[in-house]
Amino acid sequence: SPLVTRAAARAMDQSDLVPTETVTVVLSDKGWVRAAKGHDMDPGSLSYKAGDRFLAAARGRSNQAAVFLDSTGRCYNLAAHTLPSARGQGEPLSGRLSPPEGAHFAGVLMAEDDAYCVLASNAGYGFITQIKELYAKNKAGKAVLSPPAGSEALPPAVLGDAERGYVAMATSEGRLLLVAAAELPRLARGKGVKIINIPSAAFAAGDERVVAMAALRPGDQLLIQAGQRKMTLKKDDLAHYLGERGRRGMKLPRGYQKVDAMETAAG
Repeated sequence: SPLVTRAAARAMDQSDLVPTETVTVVLSDKGWVRAAKGHDMDPGSLSYKAGDRFLAAARGRSNQAAVFLDSTGRCYNLAAHTLPSARGQGEPLSGRLSPPEGAHFAGVLMAEDDAYCVLASNAGYGFITQIKELYAKNKAGKAVLSPPAGSEALPPAVLGDAERGYVAMATSEGRLLLVAAAELPRLARGKGVKIINIPSAAFAAGDERVVAMAALRPGDQLLIQAGQRKMTLKKDDLAHYLGERGRRGMKLPRGYQKVDAMETAAG
């Protein structure tokens, strides 16, 4: 009989027994969470409690962890299969997690452990890290991003291509900058580097801040929503906003300078 080398035995984890199904984890502005089956549902079409609204969604699998980031830069994780069904309005994350006093949840993401994501503050500083660096072992979470004084964390963005991808940032002054991801450092935690330049006086006065961030793969399109208006920037359009890290960026067209959200789509 042939002799075969096998890996050392290990105890089975609960996630090993969970069926692998596609799920969409939905986070509301007030910090309520739920999970819907599949990736085709529209999170914005769900019903929300009075005074609450859709904030962020992450698509993954039921046997993965959903990672949540709060406004102070702390990360938390919960098994996706333990989250309440999207048939109801979910439950508050504060019932399972213990964020600092005054903090609110900024976003959610799901990806493979070795995938990369962008963490950044609305002061324009950020860095790239791996999903596995975001996992916390307790309810109090783990400090990962350190926002500068007076700033808070932006919703994180999964970076589909850490070598050739791009990071886009839009400010409240209607400026957009597209930076090559290769220009950003890969860190386990910290403040990061200046991705887009916001004058310190303008930020301190509350006149300008980053209002949206997105991560693009080569060839992706960038979808911008400004009020009821929507605009799609394709490859040639994006070239106008491409620049070195730390620049001011270029002004968006009139009517699209009050950016509410940005997302990417395959080109």
